Amino acid sequence: MLDSFTEKLGGIFRKLGGKGRITESNVQEALRELRFTLLDADVNFEVVKKFIANVKEAAMGEEVLKSLTPHQQFFKIVKDNLIDMLGGEHAALATGPKKPTVYLLCGLQGSGKTTTCGKLAGQQSKKGKRVLATPLDIYRPAAIEQLRVVAGKTGVSFFFPEGDNDPVSIARKAVSHAEDNNYDLLLLDTAGRLHVDEKMMEEVRAIISAVNPTEVLLVVDGMTGQDAVNIATSFDPVGVTGIVLTKMDGDTRGGAALSVKYATGKPIKLIGTGEKFDALESFHPDRFVSRILDMGDMLSLIEKVEANLDDEDARKLEKKLMSNKFDLEDFRNQIKQVRKLGPIANLLGMIPGFSGLKKHVSDDMAEQQVGRIEAIICSMTPDERKNPGVINASRKRRISKGSGTTVQEVNQLLKQFDMMKKMITQMQKGAMRQPGFGKFR
Repeated sequence: MLDSFTEKLGGIFRKLGGKGRITESNVQEALRELRFTLLDADVNFEVVKKFIANVKEAAMGEEVLKSLTPHQQFFKIVKDNLIDMLGGEHAALATGPKKPTVYLLCGLQGSGKTTTCGKLAGQQSKKGKRVLATPLDIYRPAAIEQLRVVAGKTGVSFFFPEGDNDPVSIARKAVSHAEDNNYDLLLLDTAGRLHVDEKMMEEVRAIISAVNPTEVLLVVDGMTGQDAVNIATSFDPVGVTGIVLTKMDGDTRGGAALSVKYATGKPIKLIGTGEKFDALESFHPDRFVSRILDMGDMLSLIEKVEANLDDEDARKLEKKLMSNKFDLEDFRNQIKQVRKLGPIANLLGMIPGFSGLKKHVSDDMAEQQVGRIEAIICSMTPDERKNPGVINASRKRRISKGSGTTVQEVNQLLKQFDMMKKMITQMQKGAMRQPGFGKFR
């Protein structure tokens, strides 16, 4: 996601880092390029204006201009302001005080609402929840059938009272059915329109009033760019509690993600990153920014891998991570797990230093590249895998020869692994100890 944005940001930071020293003129030039980059990514103009003003105020400070590492200070300022723009902290989906928790999904037709409903149902079902999905789009029989099929594919229950043509009545019956059958979660998929109109808004408000959902999730097509802000603002009167951005894998601009929270005040709670039913992620502003700044997103990658581990493997991985003993052998094992998660090219952006490959290689090429990494690690001795610091020049030559790679590739892998280790050290001090982080609790 946002590949072009990532590449252009990288160019700005590299240019600034190549200066002998940073002056006001350098910073002004960087800010000008940053403004163009944000606008090119289709970020809302008012959002860009406020963002640049905040970065400028912080970057023009004497402590930055006279710093020993001013370009790194500038990088940190941009990173921190991007995180703030996206909401700062992760906003988790709420759970109701009693069963069932009710999530109502609304949005325009074609935004990916029904598919998102299925993805969310499958995601929550994997967490051990009993999920029920109900369509409220009585205007399009195909929409009812679509959710029925989606529910079947994700293995969750489907409910629709045949013959009832009142969305409010259907919603009430769905809640009663969920209560009577002890469901943990009820997903209500409302009708969409090609454009926002008052009739749709009245219907959504009536359903909300009837069932009092825990979450009202507005599903927005991430490819709509600045229009996403207008759509989100139009739906605000119904009481939206969170936003789901879909199709974030399908457009290199994707400025909706960088605009909608700042412009509306509503948190982004989920993002859709592909067509498969497991391609739905909880939205973490800090992780998202790390990804678009090419710093990787190891937490999300580990969560994906964790979902494919049994409990015993997960405990072993947790112990390694928490004791800072994650080594190249563990890294090789994680590569094997990652290959189970689908096309590797889609996961490269989560690994520090690898996101640049994603734009230039096909899935087959990405598989070959990961295979070369695996070959390099396999050509090391057990001691070298556990203690990469012992790998000197002669060992690198031996490893490169044994793996059919170059010394430069060995150096690159060691550098990337060192970066990953540093990030894991940072994560274990904070995020992995927060409640709700999978099995790392």
